[in-house]
Amino acid sequence: MANATGLNAPEVAASMGLILAAVVEAAALLGNGALLVVVLRTPGLRDALYLVHLCVVDLLAAGSIMPLGLLAAPPPGLGRVRLGPAPCRAARFLSAALLPACTLGVAALGLARYRLIVHPLRPGARPPPTLVLTAVWAAAGLLGALSLLGPPPAPPPAPARCSVLAGGLEPFRPLWALLAFALPALLLLGAYGGIFLVARRAALRPPRPARGSRPRSDSLDSRLSILPPLRPRPPWGKAALAPALAVGQFAACWLPYGCACLAPAAQAAAAEAAVTWVAYTAFAAHPFLYGLLQRPVRRTLGRLARRALPRPPRSCTSRAWHPRALLQHLHRPPEGPVLGPSEAPEQARDLAGRESLSMPEAT
Repeated sequence: MANATGLNAPEVAASMGLILAAVVEAAALLGNGALLVVVLRTPGLRDALYLVHLCVVDLLAAGSIMPLGLLAAPPPGLGRVRLGPAPCRAARFLSAALLPACTLGVAALGLARYRLIVHPLRPGARPPPTLVLTAVWAAAGLLGALSLLGPPPAPPPAPARCSVLAGGLEPFRPLWALLAFALPALLLLGAYGGIFLVARRAALRPPRPARGSRPRSDSLDSRLSILPPLRPRPPWGKAALAPALAVGQFAACWLPYGCACLAPAAQAAAAEAAVTWVAYTAFAAHPFLYGLLQRPVRRTLGRLARRALPRPPRSCTSRAWHPRALLQHLHRPPEGPVLGPSEAPEQARDLAGRESLSMPEAT
């Protein structure tokens, strides 16, 4: 019984890994597709081009290298499909080009938000997004071309290594780790660190008194209202949320892959499947981190959701507001007896008499 359990344990682990990887890929496809539609339908979004670029890169990765990881991951990986020489080189090129395009795109988005927040009135200091994204893809294309210089896949008895970590690219892996991970991490840390400092300085600044405001009275209520709370909260807590999430997500997803690039070939090959799919989770986290945290994106998403969902039926019937039914209701004769012109003054006189008789009784 123990022997059978020991034989089935690797298969159970591989099956669980396959299910989790499929969930990550589905979340990446659906999340980035929805965010792309919302960004294109959101007017006045300043960093729209960087968000569109990030969604496109994530969709390309979710449609190319992630399915290859599901089908042809190295043992003990997820798949059992063996790639030929040409598909193996194509998978290596896509992996070496799309991952730096993603990390450098995230760093470019962080720098764009830093310039929008810190220098909002200096548009000349901001380079055009097309120039920045051209530089991003130039660096990604260079790293992808360097991956093609590696050796061809091993013959069938040996596992085919079709990735940067275990593809025989030991001379280029330090350069790849420097440009794809270290440089974006430093840029992202500097950008969001500057955003946090600006937000903290603005939160600690005392509010200016409004013009024409009355001086505070010296009553007991006014003295109690200016007392500090029992448990004071730091005013920069909300300002630190977005930088902490962005930097923490980048470090959690990409730091293991960057460290594996600097490790020896045997250790990198052993940890290839684990660190690769930890890095792929970034494609599924980007729509929630960089999309839903923006208020215009949330508003547009809510408006599109209200349009797509069926509306509940109204309480009032549509027949009551129909012109024909309204005209019939107006021309309908009254239910009570119709008073003539001579009977109306008599009824008014009787009512006045009853009221004058009832006043002394009430008194």
